[in-house]
Amino acid sequence: MKIGDVVVRKSYDRDITFKIIDIKEERSGNIYILKGINLRLIADSTEEDLESVEGQSLTRDEKIFNKQVNKSIRNILISRGGFRHEGGAVQEYNITKFASHDSKNELAFGRPGKILHVDGDPEYLDVCLKVYKQLLLDVVGANISEKDQPVKVVELVKKIKPDIIVITGHDSIVKGATDYMNLDNYKNSKYFVETVSELRNYESNYDDLVIFAGACQSCYERILDSGANYASSPSRVLIHCLDPVFLCEKIAYTNIEKVVSIQEAIRNTITRTNGIGGLQTRGKYREGFPKSPYV
Repeated sequence: MKIGDVVVRKSYDRDITFKIIDIKEERSGNIYILKGINLRLIADSTEEDLESVEGQSLTRDEKIFNKQVNKSIRNILISRGGFRHEGGAVQEYNITKFASHDSKNELAFGRPGKILHVDGDPEYLDVCLKVYKQLLLDVVGANISEKDQPVKVVELVKKIKPDIIVITGHDSIVKGATDYMNLDNYKNSKYFVETVSELRNYESNYDDLVIFAGACQSCYERILDSGANYASSPSRVLIHCLDPVFLCEKIAYTNIEKVVSIQEAIRNTITRTNGIGGLQTRGKYREGFPKSPYV
């Protein structure tokens, strides 16, 4: 097997599809470093436990995830008027940058909140950016490793001036850990906590700068305590690559006059309350009037 091959692990009932991203030579044999195709997971395995699969093959759970992703995108666009119904069928039509929202005034327009997505994984970042664009969100993406995020993110925020920021990448909890509040038991949670703390030192108002932070199995409680509006992972589960995207969409497209409940915020996410939780947060969508006749 070689780097780039798509595989599953036999000992885990072939539950997750991975890509081989590195091979480490050891006396006992090669150790293969794996990255989840859909879930934010880094793992390792011996060659004996791996089974090659076709590049587009998906496990049963991943097929369910994909259906949920497509359903979430469809529901979001329908709720915003991004699709129209004709004869029972759903057909797409173009939406301008200033997409119409809930306004009953046809001369009104709106601008969703601006998002900065900082990701420790460049491939997951690319996947997220494609869906942000599909959902007509104003987004800037940056690939910064988790350990560098605490020292680099604040300066980036000063430059980009986002309304919403995502701090994510990879994380995991030590196998067999029983102290879930000890950051030493996590791969990268301490970096997410440090980054959020730095951001709150820069902007303390939870509504002026909305922060999501965390990845798979992250220390949810400590990240929230450091100042995040939303965090992963309440039940220490693996979160889906696109969970932060669907969360941010809800905040970005909710009117600033409304406070979004956590139930509303995570409605279109894939892992729901097992994967993401947080606090009531004000929306970042601003309605304008009148609409320009030249756009």
